[in-house]
Amino acid sequence: MTAVAGDGARPAPDAPAVTRLGSGGPWEALYGYCRVVRAGQLAITAGCTSTVDGRVAHVGDAAAQTAQAIRIGLDALAEVGAEPADVVRTRMYVTDRMYADEVGRAHNAVFGAVRPVATMVVVAGLIDPEHLVEVELEAWLGDR
Repeated sequence: MTAVAGDGARPAPDAPAVTRLGSGGPWEALYGYCRVVRAGQLAITAGCTSTVDGRVAHVGDAAAQTAQAIRIGLDALAEVGAEPADVVRTRMYVTDRMYADEVGRAHNAVFGAVRPVATMVVVAGLIDPEHLVEVELEAWLGDR
């Protein structure tokens, strides 16, 4: 992960620090976003897909894409001090309702013991037509 410049605004002296890290993914610089932001006790990922080294991994396999996307999100959260048990919310975007069960089961394989709040939404499509799922993760770090 690499540090990403913010908008240049200085926070108030008593405001929590904000850390922005990018992964170097193909769309981050082009579209102006980071992989993960930590603002005080909250850490949030951008939407994570099964994109590895600029290419879609696990084409046609929604469960494997979900597992890969979650791993990418958890790796990003780890860069700002969060662990899987810190995840309090997930969002899953699937391109077809028929993927819901396998995406949900892949989510359960990682978060079944944690049980964050979760949302799954069917969307018309994602940025690459080979993406079947995109996930977002939010973590609460408490006093860390």
